[in-house]
Amino acid sequence: MSQSLLLKGFEVELFTGRANGQHVGVAAPLTKDLPEFVKEPDHRNLEYITVPKFEYCELIEELLEPRRKLRQWLASRDLTLLPGSTLSLGDSAFFQRSDPSNKYHDFIEAKYGTSVVTASIHINFGIDDLASLFSALRLVRCEAALILSMSASSPFLDGRLTGFHSQRWHQFPLTPENVPLFLDHRHYVGWVEDHLRTGKMRNERHLWTSVRPNGPERPYKLNRLELRICDLITDPSMLLAVTAFLELRVLTLLQNPETHDPLMVSRLSMQDLALLNDKNDAIAAQESLDATLFHWKDGSPISCREWIEEMLVSVAPLANELGLAHRLMPLRNLLSDGNQAIQWLGAYSSGKTVQEIIQEGIAKMNSEEIPISKKEALLG
Repeated sequence: MSQSLLLKGFEVELFTGRANGQHVGVAAPLTKDLPEFVKEPDHRNLEYITVPKFEYCELIEELLEPRRKLRQWLASRDLTLLPGSTLSLGDSAFFQRSDPSNKYHDFIEAKYGTSVVTASIHINFGIDDLASLFSALRLVRCEAALILSMSASSPFLDGRLTGFHSQRWHQFPLTPENVPLFLDHRHYVGWVEDHLRTGKMRNERHLWTSVRPNGPERPYKLNRLELRICDLITDPSMLLAVTAFLELRVLTLLQNPETHDPLMVSRLSMQDLALLNDKNDAIAAQESLDATLFHWKDGSPISCREWIEEMLVSVAPLANELGLAHRLMPLRNLLSDGNQAIQWLGAYSSGKTVQEIIQEGIAKMNSEEIPISKKEALLG
């Protein structure tokens, strides 16, 4: 099975704080003690990167073991991990530097402020063939709003409602503006070189969009697709469900590019399609699963839930063939019960405070780190 599946891994960003939900930054001392964690410009959040794996049963422990290790370090300082993708109970008026001597962090603080102080999940898939990589990038860019809708978990900021299911994606600065759907590797290289030359990109990493190519020497040597639009999903079963859903879409494309590559299928121009995708992302940030989006094939309106349902049906045969059908099961609960943001907003409407909701989320996040059973490990 491993040769049929793609190599995949995660970049996981997390907030740290107190059991009452207050954000407390510890990135500088923590990365000295635990060098496998990475500092972000603001020290209230940090990152770890999982070892890429083919099999889903191995990904669970890759996700959870660093969290357990981090939690032990935090517990000795009376701190914990916080759910959500924004400073739900934090103070977004002030940037709190993790490394005051870092010149790139100077630029980030001055240019973007706390709009970039968020937590998220980046999902990476290994694709070595460049033509296949850029074909997959186009499809995933066109369907990224669905992944954001599944993952939305940031309806609060500074202790208040924001009006968005994903305040993180709403506030995060897309950079540069008007990123095209790249036609091929040559198009991407030329575009990046132009933007570096004009200063619209500060370095080759300064491409902040829903999905981007990645590799050991960007923009020239590429070997993976990186989805960046996901809010933080703390539940490992749900994260693996979203990942399997996305992988099945990519594998379907790789088997049938002539019916799934937007470059070949969409009735819209690539310029109009790029604008439509950004519009869909913005709509999903506000309403997530409750949104009406616009299909990349022809621009027609479609409800987010209906679109996801249709795609679950379409990938079912391949999921059965690859033994992934059980991995998709949490998405059924998500469609009926809502994502993290929708559940939190429901609790808020019922009278709970933002602090009470976040404290419940802290306890739930802790319970997710119980070691998996041998039976779960054998599920594949």
